[in-house]
Amino acid sequence: MKKKQSKFSRLVLAAALMTTALAGCSDNGGGNSEGSGNANAPAGDNGGTGTEKAVTLKILHNWNGSGPGDVDMTPIAEAIREKTGITVQFDYTKGSETEKVNTIFATQDLPDIYTGPAWGGELDGIVKAAKEDQLVDLSEKLASYPNLSKAIAKENVPPALYDKAIGAFGDQQYLLYQNQPATDKDAMDWLYGFYVRKDIAQKVGVDPQSVKTKDDLYNFLKKIKDAKLTENGMPVMPLGGFSNGWAVGIGNTMFYGSDYQDKGDGTLEHTFFTKAYEDYTLYYRKLIEEGLLDPETFTQTDPIAKEKINQGRIAVLAAHFPAIYDATKEYAKSHPGSDFVAVGPLERAGAEPNRPVDLGIQGNNVTVITKACKNVDAALKLLEFLASDEGFLLVHYGVEGVHWERVDGKPVAKKEFFDKFAADTTGKEKKNAGIGIGFESLTGQDRTNTLGGDIWADQERIAAMDNARKILRPNGIKVISAYNAGDVIAKSPQWETLKPSMDRIGDVWKEAVFAKSDDAALKVINALRDQMNKTGYPEAIQYVNENLKGKEVVKLQMAN
Repeated sequence: MKKKQSKFSRLVLAAALMTTALAGCSDNGGGNSEGSGNANAPAGDNGGTGTEKAVTLKILHNWNGSGPGDVDMTPIAEAIREKTGITVQFDYTKGSETEKVNTIFATQDLPDIYTGPAWGGELDGIVKAAKEDQLVDLSEKLASYPNLSKAIAKENVPPALYDKAIGAFGDQQYLLYQNQPATDKDAMDWLYGFYVRKDIAQKVGVDPQSVKTKDDLYNFLKKIKDAKLTENGMPVMPLGGFSNGWAVGIGNTMFYGSDYQDKGDGTLEHTFFTKAYEDYTLYYRKLIEEGLLDPETFTQTDPIAKEKINQGRIAVLAAHFPAIYDATKEYAKSHPGSDFVAVGPLERAGAEPNRPVDLGIQGNNVTVITKACKNVDAALKLLEFLASDEGFLLVHYGVEGVHWERVDGKPVAKKEFFDKFAADTTGKEKKNAGIGIGFESLTGQDRTNTLGGDIWADQERIAAMDNARKILRPNGIKVISAYNAGDVIAKSPQWETLKPSMDRIGDVWKEAVFAKSDDAALKVINALRDQMNKTGYPEAIQYVNENLKGKEVVKLQMAN
């Protein structure tokens, strides 16, 4: 249930640098691998002779929505060039990422290095390119690049991604992997949950942390409704969300653990076919019927949702913490004591009370070197440096001594730049320094918290998030490493005909919760169940069970 995704800015070389840089991988007019300087030197070592030839690499960063800063060469890009002898020229996607990856290989308009989403049609396009021999096989070289090798070790990659892409080619190795958490500590937990206005909880006499069960939550919302609270003459709605129903449905974890459930005999069934799903649906239908859940949540736009929040008309919000904090801070500032605090933690179906929260976190990017690259060693040298601790700190924090410094061994932002970045609502000041752009997609395993945390973040926001974490994650978190049945069913022979039916589950749930009776709601659900059965579900789930027999499968998962 992620609200995706991080976006990075476009980085273009200054004309003067381009005219002086000698041809490298992306130069089809005479560049050669022998004339690339000390390309095999360890990452961060440019040889020290001052005679190395410069190399220019073109990188396609396949994420739509990226935007440039106001400068061509940033301080971070310059520091990378000084460390490696390599100048980077980024190209950013502006349209469909899937269309882009398919187009570049069809037209052979290829970069030296490609990096893009580690899922969906984008990943399919890269796997197809590997099978068509359009990518460089790195298997005989990776032993010399320990940071890159570590990130693609089987134990450091989600199993479905490893089977489908990273380890799918036998002894050959085409794909590198970026941004998977190095440890559970480095996992980005967005803290999805229910949050209540502190002053309203006090008015109705309920401690938010006493709300544990689905009955507790219902009774809590009913108390708020019965209190008949108003703001500026308008009624306060007990429960609301953001646009198009995001993310009020997260109460589903009180009813079932994940999208696929063990039937009790060791085989799996999609949760949509279970009684637990019916109970979940009828619970939300009851909330709407009794006026406990804002019915407009499912159709409203984000501006309308935020207007309601700023008017003080929503008592409990369901979403992840950053969205709630950002949307409510204006109201909370003008109404002291009205900040939102976490409810619960609520029970999780099938989970023991002391179990860490299971989060299905996956890295952002796969990275490949295309056959168009004429200096593979230089490309690997660049990527190895970026994936080192030194490269990670440089790309995420800036230049040490300029943007940040070490205090008691930990990175601390310099006040001059912290204030400058915080005051800039456009984000360009940060991008002009080189922070928050495409290099961040190439820094190997995510070690943000291990290496020092987000030093550029709003410290009040971090403190508030830490408070929410103490409430919602009393036993910590665990990054899921098991197989996800959803990844397997998508490989079934029936998937093409089944997928349109399964894609309707969300819409059918919304239709069911607005039904006039419980029987009518169940009728809506059963109609889609029949359609799924007719379009290949029985055969597809049999395929899932055959392929997952004897393997560890995800049965508990929280939204992150």
